[in-house]
Amino acid sequence: MAAHGRSNLRDLFDESPTPHIAHPPRTHHRDFYVATDGSFRESGGGLGAVIETRDGTRVARVATADAPPDNNVAEYRALHLGLDVLAARAPRDACVGVLVDHDSLASNVNSTILATNHPDGKPPRPVSIPPASRNHWRGIQARLTGFGEVRAARIDSGQNPAHPLANAPDRYRHVNQEPERCVLPETPEPAAAEFPPPSRADRNGGSGRASD
Repeated sequence: MAAHGRSNLRDLFDESPTPHIAHPPRTHHRDFYVATDGSFRESGGGLGAVIETRDGTRVARVATADAPPDNNVAEYRALHLGLDVLAARAPRDACVGVLVDHDSLASNVNSTILATNHPDGKPPRPVSIPPASRNHWRGIQARLTGFGEVRAARIDSGQNPAHPLANAPDRYRHVNQEPERCVLPETPEPAAAEFPPPSRADRNGGSGRASD
């Protein structure tokens, strides 16, 4: 159950594995959270995105029909779309939490972010992008470097609020008519004491690499 007064996306982010990254407390203070999902069907798929501030204010929802060639492309297109929408509404120094239900996509995002802070620019593990998703990955990379900080968490499909938007875009197309908002989150009050949560890397078999 979500804590009172906290964003549902923030709760999901805080409680989900973040491949290759261990979270000290301050990294949980994201300014914005974006959850994305892509669906693939032979009859046509869709892309969905939900964006909230850390205090739970909804910034945007997107549901659009799409015809990706496979599920991997759908997931990369959805994240590219979600980051594009967020970039138009967030300041450049924003701290962003990304939520996806695609394991390797979350891992690739975090590995890429860690590589930018590594002396030799090497990620903790090789970043492997599906060939048909490379153009969208380049767009994702450009957006990732345009924010102050980014972390990606892997959530279950059933928990992903973007999942229904991607799987039934015609049913949810009304969300695209919601007024555009450019909302800044409230400034959090400093905590008296904070203790680091268990490493997300440890939850993935101990092969992750810690970062602040």
